[in-house]
Amino acid sequence: MIEARRLHILRAVADHGTVTAAAAALYLTPSAVSQQLTALEQETGHRLVDRSARGVRLTPAGEILLAHTNAVLAQLERAEAELAAYSSGAAGTVTLAAFATGIGLVVAPALNRLAETAPGIRVRVQDAEGDASLPMVLDRQVDVAVAVEYRGAPGADDARLTRVPLYAEPFDAVLPVTHPLADGGRVPLAGLAKDVWIGPFPGNPCHDVVVLACEQAGFQPVMEHTSDDFRAVVALASAGAGVALVPRSALRGMDVTDVAVRPVDGIAPTRRVFAAVRCGAEEHPLIAPVLAALRDAAAED
Repeated sequence: MIEARRLHILRAVADHGTVTAAAAALYLTPSAVSQQLTALEQETGHRLVDRSARGVRLTPAGEILLAHTNAVLAQLERAEAELAAYSSGAAGTVTLAAFATGIGLVVAPALNRLAETAPGIRVRVQDAEGDASLPMVLDRQVDVAVAVEYRGAPGADDARLTRVPLYAEPFDAVLPVTHPLADGGRVPLAGLAKDVWIGPFPGNPCHDVVVLACEQAGFQPVMEHTSDDFRAVVALASAGAGVALVPRSALRGMDVTDVAVRPVDGIAPTRRVFAAVRCGAEEHPLIAPVLAALRDAAAED
């Protein structure tokens, strides 16, 4: 009989690529993870992983088992949801990871809704960048992620996750007031090809959006200044340090009197935001109201 917890460990190893990284995500020791993998191989009668100095890679038998693992773990999530519903599920805690702007735009309004519609549900919020929250969901560190599309993100057809689209927002150009394009209307990105740029660190999903937009406009941005804090980005632009692309919602409530904020000409770079849970968990009586509140908050924004 295959133990479900060992399937979870197999998926974590496949996701993270090394025993050490999987152990850290699961709050286990590397030796414990290795022991569980060995036990799983004994249970199945197949070698499931190849170990090397570079990390761990699933064997063909491991890949077969992983495909079933996603279905089994999703069904277990559904079973937990039905059991929770059977015992009413009217009260409990849901953990949620979201990036800062998403917290302000949809998470906080959703909490206000839940206080009225489901007062027994307590949501514990954790600030996490859009590319960090999805692994946290898969590793069961949190129940819900508010995340953004980024290069390498699990796709909408990923069997491990259920996604709920929330909103999409354009990026606006933020220019020093002395910039030649500051007094115009829409800004063509190609017109900023020779400028120094300010933007998020590599790895931040917004960095990918900015770089991809510039590449599509025919140039590679010279990212001389980096910050994941958009207030710092705007402050640097106001000091004449460079130009930037900033999500429109991040500019709300910010003092932009010392910069020029202009829409991008043509198809503007866009940040697409969604909520995600482990497949099957969307039916849980604690999680379903949270997803509904997030969706409603996004629809009213």
